[in-house]
Amino acid sequence: MSQGLIPATILTGFLGSGKTTLLKRVLSEAHGQKIAVIENEFGEENIDNDILVADTNEQIIQMSNGCVCCTIREDLRTTLTDLAAKRRKGELDFERVVIETTGLADPGPVAQTFFMDDEIAESYLLDSILTLVDAKHADTQLDTRQEARRQIGFADQIFISKSDLVEEAEVEALAHRIKHMNPRAPQQRVHFGNVEISRVFDLRGFNLNAKLEIDPDFLNADEHDHHDHDHEHGEHCDHPHHHHHDDDVKSFVFRSDKPFNPAKLEDFLGAIVQVYGPKMLRYKGVLNMKGTDKKVIFQGVHQLMGSDLGPKWMPGEQKQSKMVFIGIDLPKDILLQGLEGCLA
Repeated sequence: MSQGLIPATILTGFLGSGKTTLLKRVLSEAHGQKIAVIENEFGEENIDNDILVADTNEQIIQMSNGCVCCTIREDLRTTLTDLAAKRRKGELDFERVVIETTGLADPGPVAQTFFMDDEIAESYLLDSILTLVDAKHADTQLDTRQEARRQIGFADQIFISKSDLVEEAEVEALAHRIKHMNPRAPQQRVHFGNVEISRVFDLRGFNLNAKLEIDPDFLNADEHDHHDHDHEHGEHCDHPHHHHHDDDVKSFVFRSDKPFNPAKLEDFLGAIVQVYGPKMLRYKGVLNMKGTDKKVIFQGVHQLMGSDLGPKWMPGEQKQSKMVFIGIDLPKDILLQGLEGCLA
């Protein structure tokens, strides 16, 4: 068995959004993968009710289909270290890890565990954060609970559940609201956790890759805002209800056809992360830098930021820097002006 890095997926979503249903489907489907599930959840419905075979008193349980289940009674770091050690010794056989967070959790600290701890970083590779959103209760949850807003801000993929319980216009309004909070995460409606595995695993949300997919409609909407001289949608906006919500989790995009001055940009981003890091949920960019014919890829979570050289710009390709920032009450004007000031 290969002992390379173990891919890890964080599954998050507010109470009742259907995380356990999705997880059951992933575990019971015949995809042939051996998955270790870490449940950081003490709800009424635990996975072990109907698909676990062993006594649930022990911390790590081998399941009938070869999957492994753990319930965190200790620190996440301890559990991950323990799992990796047992895998190395051949005591447990699994290919990937899924961490189901409690419905009230902020996924940020869970994600940071994979970068801040050397031992974890040597064993695991964080693949992505998946967020489930309950269409029936989402508006209230997003209005009242910052954890629910943060879960959307961190997401690499968003699954909207229970959309059959509400009117189509409500689901559309919710999708639009979510897009303004996080334009880089694709959205998909799911019914009773019915999701193809390709939308769950190997999404490479944390890879430093040259793909920065931002919904083009989001960018158009953003420009429409500027023409309105109004950073939120104006009242004549054709999207339903959005202007009633002033979410503290917001996103904005910076684009420029001019190259960046590398030293200036490094200084500016370093300073911004020092000041606003705790409020910066996710940020990513594909940059055109003076002095290199390669794309520069950067991304971060909170204060942790990394960058890498990507592929060369293709002949005839427009050398455009594109960055997206998702955060809590970030000062958009300061950031945009600062980035403009870093252009060569």
